Amino acid sequence: MNTTTLAAFLAVDLLLVFTPGADWAYAISAGLRDRSVVPAVAGLIAGHAAYALMAVAGLAVIVASSPTVLTALTVAGAGYLLWLGWGVLRQPAALAASSEAVDSSRTQIMLKGAGISALNPKALLLYFSLFPQFLDPATGWPVTAQTGLLSTLHLTACAVVYLTVGVLARTVLRTRPSAARTVTRVSGAMMIVIGGFLLAERLIG
Repeated sequence: MNTTTLAAFLAVDLLLVFTPGADWAYAISAGLRDRSVVPAVAGLIAGHAAYALMAVAGLAVIVASSPTVLTALTVAGAGYLLWLGWGVLRQPAALAASSEAVDSSRTQIMLKGAGISALNPKALLLYFSLFPQFLDPATGWPVTAQTGLLSTLHLTACAVVYLTVGVLARTVLRTRPSAARTVTRVSGAMMIVIGGFLLAERLIG
């Protein structure tokens, strides 16, 4: 894979990772508690890693055998992003801090994070709608190797962003609720832009 393709993937992937959702909410919640950010983020990454393994195992077959399935997955993912982005713009949710005491162990916190990211439809659509746009069997790289590389970039981006979100939550969002509303509105606009791009690229291109 060439550096241009990787840079383009990373740019789009970062836009999605920076979009607040269930993962962000859990990272923020962890950031407002003592000593729970790292296990929470580790759990979130574990959930994404499970999807990465599924993608490495399955995308090779999909890319090689069914362009129609790829188109359907991309259109479904784009439609989901457009719908989600419009909903966020219409009703931007304020991110509130939880004052509940936390008695969970680090293992419990990690397992909950893994469950949240594994059940997040955004993660599924990311792997099976976005990834195929950057896979090219003609490059000489096996599709599984390309998928593995893209997955590594995505998991790294998730780890950096979620850790940052968790660490900054108590110092920014707790004291500035207006910032939370602004982040939410921007994320809605990003979803619409990304969804429109994917839809146009697949149906027009």
